[in-house]
Amino acid sequence: MRRYASALTGHGARGLAVTYLSLVVLIPIAAVVTHALGNGLGSFWSALTQPEALSAIRLTLWCAAGGALLNMVAGTATAWVLVRDRFPGQSILNALIDLPFALPTVVAGVTFYTLYGPHSPFHVNVTGTWIGITIAITFVTLPFSVRAVQPILEARTFTAEAAAATLGASTLRVFRTITLPAMLPAILTGTGLAFARALGEYGSVVFISNNLPYRSEVASSYVYSLATSGQVDAASAVSLGLLVMALIVLIGVNVAAHRIGRSQ
Repeated sequence: MRRYASALTGHGARGLAVTYLSLVVLIPIAAVVTHALGNGLGSFWSALTQPEALSAIRLTLWCAAGGALLNMVAGTATAWVLVRDRFPGQSILNALIDLPFALPTVVAGVTFYTLYGPHSPFHVNVTGTWIGITIAITFVTLPFSVRAVQPILEARTFTAEAAAATLGASTLRVFRTITLPAMLPAILTGTGLAFARALGEYGSVVFISNNLPYRSEVASSYVYSLATSGQVDAASAVSLGLLVMALIVLIGVNVAAHRIGRSQ
């Protein structure tokens, strides 16, 4: 009876998981694919390679890569400080890291536009530039880098680092040869997640980018403009292109992180 109940519970859990993933992930993706490829591959490729689409995708890729790389460094350093140091206000800082997850991204967009827009109190106007877009993306994706690395640091005992330091290794050498390789899979995972998240970011960049075609229009804004003008198939085509790019990055990062982890 106990074995039967356990099997029944297991089947129920799997069924619930499959149903939930189907409703939240698989069915929406299937709808996008259907609209994107409904008129054939030629129509899909034509929508994806329009000059305005290529310009928006190119800008998105550059800003997403820039934001992910910035957070790779800053996020790792922040995770290191949160784990290894003790200072007043540490719990507040730790809570603030998750603020971009809780804060509506459009609120962040309005905030950045106020701080770095035409009426900036600091007299710094980066609206309509890749710099402003990258700043907004960096804010939104910071938690991915920090939260990917932080658990790895918390789980380490640092006995190998202490032994190496006892044998005379410098702090830089200990970090480069022992600590960094151990953190590298988590760093890659956090960076990949941040990059994939940045590809579809809209709320935080919609104000500061100004959405100028061929200049400061990101892919998400371009998709929105297509959808609102009734070009649903073209919007789905660009969305599918971004989805494939994000999926390729995530798969590549996971494979690389897994291989690095196994080699250690």
